[in-house]
Amino acid sequence: MKIIKHTERISDKVVQSLEVQILEGSLKPGDQLPSERDLALELGVSRPSVREAIQSLVTKGMLHTRHGGRTIVTDKLAASFTDSWQDMLIKHPNIQVDILDFRDMLEGQAAYFASNRATEVDLHNLEQAYNNLIKAYAVCELKEMVEADVAFHQTIAEASHNVLIIHLSATLLKLINEHVTRNLKYLNGRLKDRSQLEDQHLAIWTAIKDRMPEKALEASKRHIDYVKVSMKASAEDQERIESSIRRKS
Repeated sequence: MKIIKHTERISDKVVQSLEVQILEGSLKPGDQLPSERDLALELGVSRPSVREAIQSLVTKGMLHTRHGGRTIVTDKLAASFTDSWQDMLIKHPNIQVDILDFRDMLEGQAAYFASNRATEVDLHNLEQAYNNLIKAYAVCELKEMVEADVAFHQTIAEASHNVLIIHLSATLLKLINEHVTRNLKYLNGRLKDRSQLEDQHLAIWTAIKDRMPEKALEASKRHIDYVKVSMKASAEDQERIESSIRRKS
């Protein structure tokens, strides 16, 4: 963090510093802030200024204070959006296609920007996320596969250095978590399909690492197109199962 000049209104600048960290994803929902004392030392300001800034962000709903003096980052930036659309997805499953179209646009642009903007730290994080994904696919544990898949795509979003892409991606991936789970469950028993997914993720990661934005965009699009096809097949498979159960009943 940068040291704040005392000629400025101190508490507002502390607010601004914390907001930037929340927006860029350095501070994520559920993260606990350092103590007032540590924050004051880190920013070079007084503890009352830090306390005033925290209270301001609590009022905005971006922070939440708990017993024992702990201050936690909330998920306000995504919560209302997720709740509303989760209900819509339940009532109108056809919206899934629209969501995949939006995911296509968002993740493609994230990969494009990441290939141009990723720092060495971003590339290290992305390599780690990709390796975790491959390990999860090798183990074939569904929960680990879903978590690693979501983490890989979110790491790309963070490497885009676009705060809207970062937060929209996190919100979208949270929203479609159930559908990612269902799709990977469908593909998990199909070695060829699982291999296709691994190849697609490798193509995205390689294009970003090699600083090839157009190829990153193209690889991302191919991946989402494949997901669309497999999710349609998964839904049809599920419908056949439910139809068989109804006939048996």
